[in-house]
Amino acid sequence: MSYVPSELRFSNTHEWVRSEGDGIYTVGITDHAQALLGDMVFIDVPDVDSDTEVGEDCAVAESVKAASDIYAPLTGVVVAVNEELSDSPERVNSDPYGDGWLFQIKAEDEGEFDDLLDPEGYQSLIDETE
Repeated sequence: MSYVPSELRFSNTHEWVRSEGDGIYTVGITDHAQALLGDMVFIDVPDVDSDTEVGEDCAVAESVKAASDIYAPLTGVVVAVNEELSDSPERVNSDPYGDGWLFQIKAEDEGEFDDLLDPEGYQSLIDETE
């Protein structure tokens, strides 16, 4: 069973989002997503200062099984990326909600965060697909 932290919000494409305050949000892929993908071998994060649009692909996670697009859960500008993933993509597997974060967005509309799935909604989505 996948771990779904109670303090996060989630997209229906398996990205998680955490508010850091001041309109900054950290984004990663969920425990469920990393388990489905398998061992990560490469993470292609977006460039700092690049624009994101809700639902558009902005990064790629490559595993031993497949490559998977990662979609922006919020509209805004990328303000930071997890540089550690270039040398250690397996952090996404070992700590998807901590050291395995992917990038941070300065949100254009913070209301989009409220539109994301709460933990119960995300757990229901997982349950439907299993």
